[in-house]
Amino acid sequence: MSSNQLDTKAQAWSALFSEPMSELVKRYTASVFFDKRLANADIRGSLAHAEMLRAVGIISADDLADIQRGLSQIQAEIDAGQFQWQLDLEDVHLNIEARLTQLVGDAGKRLHTGRSRNDQVATDIRLWLRDEIDAIDALLVALQSALVDVAEQNKHVILPGFTHLQVAQPVSFGHHLLAYVEMFARDQARLQDVRKRVNQLPLGAAALAGTTYPLDRLRVAKTLEMEGVCQNSLDAVSDRDFAIEFTAAASLVMVHVSRLSEELIIWMSQNFGFIKIADRFTTGSSIMPQKKNPDVPELARGKTGRVVGHLMGLITLMKGQPLAYNKDNQEDKEPLFDTVDTLKDTLRIFAEMVGGQVDPATGLKSGGITVNAVAMRGAAMRGYATATDLADYLVKKGLPFRDAHEIVAHAVKTAQSEGVDLSELSLTTLQTFDSRIEADVFGPLSLEGSMNERNTLGGTSPEQVSAQIARHRARLS
Repeated sequence: MSSNQLDTKAQAWSALFSEPMSELVKRYTASVFFDKRLANADIRGSLAHAEMLRAVGIISADDLADIQRGLSQIQAEIDAGQFQWQLDLEDVHLNIEARLTQLVGDAGKRLHTGRSRNDQVATDIRLWLRDEIDAIDALLVALQSALVDVAEQNKHVILPGFTHLQVAQPVSFGHHLLAYVEMFARDQARLQDVRKRVNQLPLGAAALAGTTYPLDRLRVAKTLEMEGVCQNSLDAVSDRDFAIEFTAAASLVMVHVSRLSEELIIWMSQNFGFIKIADRFTTGSSIMPQKKNPDVPELARGKTGRVVGHLMGLITLMKGQPLAYNKDNQEDKEPLFDTVDTLKDTLRIFAEMVGGQVDPATGLKSGGITVNAVAMRGAAMRGYATATDLADYLVKKGLPFRDAHEIVAHAVKTAQSEGVDLSELSLTTLQTFDSRIEADVFGPLSLEGSMNERNTLGGTSPEQVSAQIARHRARLS
């Protein structure tokens, strides 16, 4: 090997040590087989760093050209799956640097001027995570759009609204789905806010104290389209708040997915029969041929614990670290990577499971959620869902609400004993509870009447649901 090439079998610090690292320690401390997914971000950061080094006169134009040529070839090798990742070189950074030096000689060695792997890895993770947040944002839009589509198709369908899993009041099924759109909209806003703090540049902080070279960190930040520069070199290399904050936001997304999953599982059960999920999202039983199991919602519910566990792991990772960088921080990547992968896969499959899939040949949509409006209505009828409407009716006739509440409780007890809904009691029977009840009572006692009357902002009436759908479509377009 020539003097212009980095010995790919030696560590970057080998001249100080009297014996080689043991094979066990190599495997224990190496990160290359999971952090190689940062390669694209590493190359982007290195190109911006090299361009800045040339602009401030630290490297020559020839060196810059060589670095750009070498990194371009390395990127092509990685894209083609031809790059040879080496355990001996420990991580993505040293693997790329070693290959660059093989390709372009001394110019490759000059690239690391003014930086450390400490600020380099912090920059790489931020660049990578910024791109992943953008991809997750698009997936959240797709899921919200699917929910809005189903909501619009079912704004007149009556669903029993529950509290304590007991029938409470009739609501529009579309209104119910829009509650999840609100949750995912908050998730989207949270992630966009997290992105601002992710998108800050650590590069130039070097190992921990800054550098003696006249670096133009703002130039690098602008090249990489970052919103600012980390202002304290110690914090720049040791901070992982952005990863914790992202994982916290991701955990909330998964909690919302899990809540939706729980409802889909309940609604799909034979005891409810409110919906059907397309067969491609379910499985059968190895012993019971009649079964269709909601495996996708169940797995999503389970994977929520996995993501929340990653959040706890990252918080625990950071809680005892003194300033500045410590090797502990190598353990930030796998939970972060898995959180991103789990969240993206979950959002992608839920958007299709809820909204269906468009056949590119015909343009027709198939699958998605199939709604059983008759079953939903029947369930609402069994639960005396319009009891509150009768109380409100009496209040409008002049009764204090607490007195009206007591009267309606007696009416419900009578309806239960007769095995009928409140709306099925005769006017004569209803008037035995209060003489102010008249024939107009049957309007609010009907499911449609109850739902339609709730026409205030945020209410469940189809008119309000339509207004919310229009708002969401404008926001998501």
